[in-house]
Amino acid sequence: MRFVWILFFLVVLQSQAYACEPAVGGHAKPSASAVQAPLNINVADVTELQRLSGIGAVKAQAIVDHRQVHGAFASVDELLEVKGIGKGLLQRNRALLTVD
Repeated sequence: MRFVWILFFLVVLQSQAYACEPAVGGHAKPSASAVQAPLNINVADVTELQRLSGIGAVKAQAIVDHRQVHGAFASVDELLEVKGIGKGLLQRNRALLTVD
C-alpha cells in the first residue's frame, strides 16, 4: 500500500511539472496591445496586419486587396469599407493604426 501512495505522489508531481511548462512552438497571436508602434495600413503587408486584434489571414488580405484596387487609405476610418471590418474591430485597433 505504501508503494501505491509513493507512486501516486510521484505521478501527481510529474503532472504538475508538465502543467507549468510553457508551450513550445505555439502560434499564439499577440494581443493588439502587444503591437508597439502604430501600423501604417497603407504599407503593411498581410503578415503585419495579422498582428492586430481580430485580423486573420482573410481580413488582412482583404485590406491589402482593397488598398491595391482603390489606392491608399486617406484615413483609418476608410477600413470600414473593407468587407469584414466593422466598427468594433476598428475601435479595438484604432490606436495602433495610422495612414502616414
